[in-house]
Amino acid sequence: MKFLRTDDSRFTNLPGFRFRPLYRDLPDFEGGQVRMHYLDEGPRDGELVLCLHGEPTWAYLYRDVIPALAKHGYRAFAPDLIGFGRSDKPTEASDHSYERHIAWVRAFVEALDLQALTLVCHDWGGLIGLRLAAAMGERFSRIVVCNTALPMGDRPPGEAFIAWRRYCQETPKLPIGDIIGRGCKSPLTPGEILSFEAPFPDESYKVAPRRFPLMVPTSPDEPEAIANRAAWATLSRWEKPFLTVFGADDPFYRGQAASFQAHVPGAHGQMHVTLEGAGHFLQEDCGEELGDIIAEFMIGTGL
Repeated sequence: MKFLRTDDSRFTNLPGFRFRPLYRDLPDFEGGQVRMHYLDEGPRDGELVLCLHGEPTWAYLYRDVIPALAKHGYRAFAPDLIGFGRSDKPTEASDHSYERHIAWVRAFVEALDLQALTLVCHDWGGLIGLRLAAAMGERFSRIVVCNTALPMGDRPPGEAFIAWRRYCQETPKLPIGDIIGRGCKSPLTPGEILSFEAPFPDESYKVAPRRFPLMVPTSPDEPEAIANRAAWATLSRWEKPFLTVFGADDPFYRGQAASFQAHVPGAHGQMHVTLEGAGHFLQEDCGEELGDIIAEFMIGTGL
């Protein structure tokens, strides 16, 4: 598999981001390896939290959430999905599939032997993470979903998603930082916008951000829709603690929190949160508050 690797110099002096980069080599499933970047922050003996970002972001998204979790004594892992952040970036669209990205995160969890995890997943982090939790339930103690879904292709995609998918394919230059800024209610600083752009020196590095919208199943007979339906069947029996924290002004996932709350047994009776003044990237609008909410949920559901 051919891939690009963003030079480390692009990640120096990013505002609000003073975390030590760590790396793990994973199989590329074609006989070679790709390198995944991740953060590992907080007390070494703290309970583990796995923070999964979505598209087109990277672990920088969790820069305010992680210190809040560490303050409460929790240890946070935040990997960059392959194709994003400081992780390697396969250069062919065919290198990126829903199934393969799940396999990469699974390989990461198994390589580090992460156990008793609280999953925190946002956007595509949910599409990947919820499938992973359904398949590896013995490794997960709790789930927190933030502005995400697990689509089965049984409902027409909304206009916002259709427009987003078309835009990702048609625009000559994909302005990652500006896109993330438009998904926030609080304005990003110029430095923060550049930080989200840092992983992508030019368009050749953006294969994954362009590919991911095409990987979302939109009809019920697609293989990944069928796999998501099987994951939903597992989640419909999930009795471990399950929390929804959604932004009130997210245009993409309206109604999804209610679906999780109605169909996942572990969500019943939890203190679910709708964050006023938060858009799609609620970590940007309410990062520290989100970290505190997750910590309070973990304290309240101590196992």
